[in-house]
Amino acid sequence: MARWCYRHRLVVLLLWVGAVFGLGYAGSAAGTDYANEFSLPDTDSKRAYDLMEKAFPQSAGDTDTVVWKVDEGSVRDQSVRSRIEPALKEIAAMKGVGEVTSPYAGAGGAAQISENGRIAYAQVTFVEQANAVPKELVEDVVDTAQAAEQNGLQVELGGQAITRTQEPPTGIAEMVGIVAAAVVLFLAFGSLFAMLLPLVVAIAALGTGLMATSLLSHVTDVPEVAPLLGSLIGLGVGIDYALFIVTRHRRGILRGMKPEESAVTALNTSGRAVLFAGGTVCIALAGMLVMNMRFLDGVVIATSLTVVLSVLAAVTLLPALLGFLGLRVLSRRQRRRLAAAGPEPEHASGLAARWSSYVERRPRSVAALALLVMLVLALPVLSIRLGATDQGNHQESTTTRQAYDLLAEGFGPGFNGPLQVVVSDGDAQGLVSRIEATEGVAQVAAVPPANGVTLIQVVPTTSPQSEKTDQLIDRLRDDVIPASGAEAHVGGVTAVFKDFASVTGERLPYFIAAIISLGFLLLLIAFRSLVVPLTAALMNLIAAAASFGVLVAIFQWGWGTELIGIGKEGPITAFLPVIMLSLLFGLSMDYQVFLVSRMHEEWVHTKDNARAVRVGLAETSRVINCAALIMICVFSAFVLSGDMEGAMAGIGLAAAVALDAFILRTALVPAAMHLLGNSNWWLPEGLERRLPHLAVEPREEAVAEAPDATDGPASAVHGFVRDADGEPVAGAAVTLLTKGGRQLDRVVSLADGSYIVSVPTPGTYLLAASAPSYASRAGHVVVGEGPLVYDVELAEGEVDAVN
Repeated sequence: MARWCYRHRLVVLLLWVGAVFGLGYAGSAAGTDYANEFSLPDTDSKRAYDLMEKAFPQSAGDTDTVVWKVDEGSVRDQSVRSRIEPALKEIAAMKGVGEVTSPYAGAGGAAQISENGRIAYAQVTFVEQANAVPKELVEDVVDTAQAAEQNGLQVELGGQAITRTQEPPTGIAEMVGIVAAAVVLFLAFGSLFAMLLPLVVAIAALGTGLMATSLLSHVTDVPEVAPLLGSLIGLGVGIDYALFIVTRHRRGILRGMKPEESAVTALNTSGRAVLFAGGTVCIALAGMLVMNMRFLDGVVIATSLTVVLSVLAAVTLLPALLGFLGLRVLSRRQRRRLAAAGPEPEHASGLAARWSSYVERRPRSVAALALLVMLVLALPVLSIRLGATDQGNHQESTTTRQAYDLLAEGFGPGFNGPLQVVVSDGDAQGLVSRIEATEGVAQVAAVPPANGVTLIQVVPTTSPQSEKTDQLIDRLRDDVIPASGAEAHVGGVTAVFKDFASVTGERLPYFIAAIISLGFLLLLIAFRSLVVPLTAALMNLIAAAASFGVLVAIFQWGWGTELIGIGKEGPITAFLPVIMLSLLFGLSMDYQVFLVSRMHEEWVHTKDNARAVRVGLAETSRVINCAALIMICVFSAFVLSGDMEGAMAGIGLAAAVALDAFILRTALVPAAMHLLGNSNWWLPEGLERRLPHLAVEPREEAVAEAPDATDGPASAVHGFVRDADGEPVAGAAVTLLTKGGRQLDRVVSLADGSYIVSVPTPGTYLLAASAPSYASRAGHVVVGEGPLVYDVELAEGEVDAVN
């Protein structure tokens, strides 16, 4: 497929351009229809919401608040009323506004004025839920209300719909992430064209993914947070997958391969790993279905679709673009050096090789230090509290935060999160009396019944995010309502998120077990080992704990929230752990696959665990760290999304990737594998026979019975490839074949000319070697029960013995 895409690059490019613009046009024409129903079935808050919607359809829409405060005098003064009342009437007349409840209308309005008379509020109820209210209407409401301001009169607005007017322009976070990624790529590659390749591939995949998600929103429930999370994961994996393939392609050209062959080889090696890694991410995302939260289904669809398209772009669009670029994928300096000095294979050297050797020499101290760092960072997770962020967490400069603070100042901290007790049967008045006498209740007000349903508004004495408010909800549900004999349910935003937190806590262990088990099974099949997937599962749990520890320290404890411009601390959003664990698990598996696949390749060839771990770490750590740096830039940029959940996910995932790449995969995993030795690759024989074969790296299958071979253990042929002067020949292709010509193994000699090929059983084989500018050599080798040392000499100007 890679070769076809390379040779038919114009066709592939036109197909992708057509897909991007076609889906873009269709998405723009159809618009979006995101579902924003975050309630859970079979919960008390959901039953309360259903009764409310049936009995009070005019009040079932989003209710926002206009708050005003006077510096002197009272809000009842005629000078204040003459400015506020016309504004409220104008708002009430707007199409899409259901009703406006003014403190100046009748005796009931007195409750909407604070005791000192300096703060008052009016409630604006829209006919639709917040995200269905047209943004233009919300902006008109804000402009009309704030036009009433004057010296000494402050007017602020709060509510879910009002929050939408404060969101930054769409795409700011993505653009900042792309620019940051471009800088890292340019520093890594030193070539403008090589830098652009991963960005073009990621943008093509992200564009088609987002447009396809918007179209899917018309046929299935997709929450509005899904495209944001799709952008978050799609941009990160899209750039990283292309980076891995381009890096392998550049290495092939530097080793003297022609651009087409190098591209095909890169796709057949790193491309396979990308396919496998993308599959693991999708499986991890699909683990969210175990939670049985309907709104998460749309998140799974959006994120998985973006990942699939990222993989598809990496294995089709990328080879086509490599065909257009040819040698220009290298920097000018590399091209000049290649033309002047010939092939110079990239081999592990410098800091990566020195660090790898250090880990091999001192695995215990490296493992202990890395584990200590992770455990210290994980400590805050012990105090994690799930709940909901609200407008009290917004930045102090926003109108929603100021409205929130004014209401808390005038009417108490619990006023911003009232509970709605919906009574469908029984003595509602008796229940009101019991609630008034309940500890933790500041005030109670019953709305006249409609359609046999009574609504009781309960204002707690504590803020919506307080644990005492959660305790009050439990007290009402478990004691007060049952004792009254009435049929009633507790709803409201605070109750909804409390139910979310409860359900998440109950189902999270099943979710974690599901994704860990699936990941274990995949790695077991891929690497034919029990210990490698067990290590990966343990490392994923450590990474998750540490990243959530960072999240708690920043967002719940408030360490640096104002510094990074994300407002006030509060609980961790209830559904975030599920989404973050899915994304984190998928990304961790990516790095584990890229790291261990290189180790496994070396182990298959040498059966030397220390060498396999050392070489695997030295050759992959640079590209893994570069990929991680790109993801950290992309994820951190989502602090600018204007969405608290997006900021939490971005910071949490950036921390997770940093810890995973720079501590776990660079230090703890290789150190642990050095300590475990050959047991890393142990697999019971019975299990080996039953497992299906799945090769992350391409490998020719050995024939069942080699000619002239006797049954015996696997072995190897190793030695050096040199020229006539005894100088090492790097980058020479060494191939082991049966006497009938069936290829068994193929490797490339290292910088010192060394090579090693694996032999399935003792017997007679054909060993062939070839390199650019040299004549090929081939000869028979007889391999016994032990490894065979066999040096190959290549010379120029001789007859090509192979061809």
